[in-house]
Amino acid sequence: MFVGKSLAAAEEFRSDPIGDRDLKERSMNPYASLADDFYVNMNLNTEMQLPAARETVLGFFERVQKQYPTMRNFYTRDNGDFVLEEDKDMGHQRWVTLEPRRICSGHINPDSIDQALDQHALILDLVPFMLSVSSLDCEALDYVMGFDFNYRGNHDAVVMEALGSSSSMESLVEIPGAQVLNFEPSITISLDESCRRQARLMIETRTNAYQVRRGEFPEDQISVYFTVRQYGSLEPNTTYEATLQQLKITCEQLLERHVIDQVLRPLQQAISTR
Repeated sequence: MFVGKSLAAAEEFRSDPIGDRDLKERSMNPYASLADDFYVNMNLNTEMQLPAARETVLGFFERVQKQYPTMRNFYTRDNGDFVLEEDKDMGHQRWVTLEPRRICSGHINPDSIDQALDQHALILDLVPFMLSVSSLDCEALDYVMGFDFNYRGNHDAVVMEALGSSSSMESLVEIPGAQVLNFEPSITISLDESCRRQARLMIETRTNAYQVRRGEFPEDQISVYFTVRQYGSLEPNTTYEATLQQLKITCEQLLERHVIDQVLRPLQQAISTR
């Protein structure tokens, strides 16, 4: 689950000093130095099934490719999802997927946040006309900021070291011979009284018990996801693009106040000292 915020509350975020950073800083990516990879994603979940006719699907992706010609890899997954993406070996990548009831847009390692936002705004501008997705059809709209940390070792142990655990769990870790096998903190909070706008912090590790038992760990990524989600149909006279902009403002504000110094930097430091 996740939750919503009124327009007045969004205006409060706009007026915050952090939100009023100068134009130069906004044009750059202030998050790139926090992790090995950084990405900005948008997910639009619909109540009804999305069109799957060949002409409709190809027409939609051709329009996206017209705007971003380097997105030339189109394919269908085994589960039927349609994907259009850039090459994966450039250090950065744009991608768009069309699922039965979800449209996703992502940009890995963008040069600026606005660069990623422009891509998401294009998708949201196209879907009402090319995929028949009205503002009534919105089940949920997500703005996601993700951070990947490369680490060869016990992911769960380093996350616990970086973020700590409650005193009630410390005695478990102190059991002789005990090793941490799963520690993936996750929390979801409401941002308004109706619980229609929510924020979620989730950490995903990729170490398994076999690796811990053998003491052999491949280099893999620890992922931190921070999502702000709006549930339900849009307010009258509000567009998907405007709603996404509100979610972006809220997401960045909460990251600055509650995630960067409390989660991302401690994790970065714990990894660098191992």
